[in-house]
Amino acid sequence: MSDVTETIDASHVPGAGGPAGAPVPGVLLVFSGHEPLGGCIPLRDGAVELGRGAVGGVLIEDGRMSRRHARVARARGVWTVTDLGSRNGTLVDGQAVSGEVSGAALRLVRLGDSIFVLCDDLRPFQARHVEVGPALVAGATLRGAWDDIERAARFGDVLHVTGESGSGKELAARAFHQMGPRPGGPFVAVNCAAIPEGVAERLLFGARKGAYSGAAADAEGYVQAADGGTLFLDEVGELEPGVQAKLLRVLETREVLALGASRPTRVDVRLCSATHRSLRTLVAEKRFREDLYFRLGRPQVDLPPLRERAEEIPYLIDREVRRVDGALGVHASLVEACLLRHWPGNVRELAAEVRDAARAALVAGATVVDVSRLSAHAGQPIGAEPPPASQSVALPSREVIEEALRAADGRVATAARALHLHRTQLRRWLARHGIDPRSFSSDPRQAEAPEDLI
Repeated sequence: MSDVTETIDASHVPGAGGPAGAPVPGVLLVFSGHEPLGGCIPLRDGAVELGRGAVGGVLIEDGRMSRRHARVARARGVWTVTDLGSRNGTLVDGQAVSGEVSGAALRLVRLGDSIFVLCDDLRPFQARHVEVGPALVAGATLRGAWDDIERAARFGDVLHVTGESGSGKELAARAFHQMGPRPGGPFVAVNCAAIPEGVAERLLFGARKGAYSGAAADAEGYVQAADGGTLFLDEVGELEPGVQAKLLRVLETREVLALGASRPTRVDVRLCSATHRSLRTLVAEKRFREDLYFRLGRPQVDLPPLRERAEEIPYLIDREVRRVDGALGVHASLVEACLLRHWPGNVRELAAEVRDAARAALVAGATVVDVSRLSAHAGQPIGAEPPPASQSVALPSREVIEEALRAADGRVATAARALHLHRTQLRRWLARHGIDPRSFSSDPRQAEAPEDLI
């Protein structure tokens, strides 16, 4: 737990509540020369030329970049990337650029072995660099949530955390515990979804000898075990209604009545709960008590998914590769592919897949882990058809995509399956090229129902 504390303390910026002033569009250098980097390069008069050497105060030492490699511009919300006759070419979102490409949804530019993220506003990244600790890698996006956790820890005794699986909810709960007034007290983590039906009351609140068949001695519950510290209830929405009512009483009275006991005992417990779904939705579905929601549902901190934290991904990749073998290097193609994928399992999934890729590189006798070692399924939504290995980053030609859309009558999801792409990847390509999929539909009624085309 001390590792997390050190990372949190180092990353805190007092009074941070979001940058003030006008947005600063530009490019964020996230990887160069086989290692993660953080460099902010603002646009000047709406454009910037990228190349080897000093650019916008950032030194880029990449032997595969030309001195004048590419130009990035932004006007009226549309990005334009132009290759300036570079020696090794320019890739935008994994696609080689011939001349220039424009679109509002462009995200990623690779020049040589350097990777840049296109940012509508660089100010958060100018204010905060990525902090790397043994337990946590936190960029500007995640550290905004960490500020909210610190405020909750300083001024209250409950916190509710939401986030996708693998996004770091238990780390957030540990941060809440360590930032509070009793960091030396116990931290007890419970996955409510894993508790067998009918035993939650006994496990949470304890039981007295003879309370049920087989109860040969008094048994302490999780609530009592967390006395003087923090109880973390992950997937709290999975608790049975009767147990929810008893938990509410613990929060309101600071007393816990063990199963079979005649009188309650006092407890001093801080509570952090978490769900991957909205508690309000669970209340509306009658799966969660409204009164308990009002007691533990605020304050709430939403952890952003990994796909919204691009600045962290190169550091996470580097950390996991080095954990497998400190002598292994990271190739830009691996970082590029990871930045372009969805990662439904977030940090947990990325870490496992990168470690597998690193082990595959070791078995093959390679000294650098490149995209060829990454599974085609890695980072893809569950159930999605993975792209062929030869197309793990690159998309088919425009002619092939348009023919697939015609065959699918303008339905993006159908065309994506036929092309072995994820539909989000195909939608991004369509937006980048300003193509309306409805123009490929033979049924004019579909033009009035665009939601049918996704």
